[in-house]
Amino acid sequence: MDTIFALASAQGKAGVSVVRVSGPQALEAMNALSKTPVPVPGRGLRVLTDAAGSPLDEALVLSFAAPHSFTGEDVVEFQVHGSTAVVSALLERLGQLDGLRHAEPGEFTRRALENGQLDLAQVEGLADLIDAETEAQRKQAQVVLSGAIGKLAERWRDDLIRAASLIEVTIDFADEEVPVDVTPEVSSLLAGVQKDLETEVAGVKIAERIRSGFEVAIVGAPNVGKSTLLNALAGREAAITSEYAGTTRDIIEVKMDLAGLPVTLLDTAGLRDTEDHVESIGIALARKRAENADIRVFLAEASETPDVEMQDGDIRLLPKADARDDAEDAISGKTGQGIDRLVEHIATVLKSRSAHPGISTRNRHREALSSALKSLHQAQSVLELGPEHYDLAAEDMRSAIRSLELLVGRVGVENLLDEIFSSFCLGK
Repeated sequence: MDTIFALASAQGKAGVSVVRVSGPQALEAMNALSKTPVPVPGRGLRVLTDAAGSPLDEALVLSFAAPHSFTGEDVVEFQVHGSTAVVSALLERLGQLDGLRHAEPGEFTRRALENGQLDLAQVEGLADLIDAETEAQRKQAQVVLSGAIGKLAERWRDDLIRAASLIEVTIDFADEEVPVDVTPEVSSLLAGVQKDLETEVAGVKIAERIRSGFEVAIVGAPNVGKSTLLNALAGREAAITSEYAGTTRDIIEVKMDLAGLPVTLLDTAGLRDTEDHVESIGIALARKRAENADIRVFLAEASETPDVEMQDGDIRLLPKADARDDAEDAISGKTGQGIDRLVEHIATVLKSRSAHPGISTRNRHREALSSALKSLHQAQSVLELGPEHYDLAAEDMRSAIRSLELLVGRVGVENLLDEIFSSFCLGK
């Protein structure tokens, strides 16, 4: 196993930069750079030197002995002054040592997975935590990183192994008189896991939205003030505003943090009949995105029928409050009238919808959970047919167990790993 190293903190000038080394020669590398060894495990302030013995920098050096480290290997971290010159010199010096090489993207985390320090869901949680931009995303990523998915999956797996074992014992002794009917206990175990899985599957969609962001589409006819409203909500000139109808042809997206929730505002093309081919494409896209959005904000006169069907939680407002007398239920991106009330309304709706998210946060998680749930439904149905079908029920239970093992990366995920780790920086 190679010993790897990389900058673990952000690139560029900083007060402090962290260089991480992991592998069987990490402690030797630490001793090669400092005349005075640091206790293992331990920490100490040391002067790092180059190959000629000249000082590179004074650093706080931390050492971790396997398996009590992030990767599960011997690990050393050098906290140095964060100039590009210091970091470059330190990386160059490490590269001169035999057996050391630069880490690939995500290689530290991959070793943590391979050494059992993290399961696959925790790796995904770490990636989400690094990418988190809002408080809701941070909290959700922390839950996943803590191992909550793995703990649930392990409990479900234990219950299913118990249920399958009871059934298989009955099969093995089919020709003998078994004193206890195991069917009630098996059915109870399956029902308990099914209930948990159904709850978790129902919450995955919400968790996915927190991870990727809720979408709020501003919808209405051309030139009703959609782009002006978007700019007011975004606090900047994100969309072109013009007195001419049909200015917005592409869907303009603006990401924002709304009461701790990630929200993408969509300024869509004005909905109308048109012979302009390019505009008609924009209108078709606008309809589709609006229909799929979490909330639609309709800017329309009271007498108008929206071209996109209104759904629960949608908001309808009169446009251009600054240019009308009946402005009580109207909004104006130009003057700001009604903006605070709109933001509060959107936040209330989204908070209500995200009150009970699942722990699982990705489409991969939902597929594994749904597959396990399907297998358990089949097992329950087969179980009711009687002992002569117990072998089929046991196979369905084993299939559910495999799906749960896939959830946390115990089996069948090699094709996913390269994709997941490629999104990490070198120091992770």
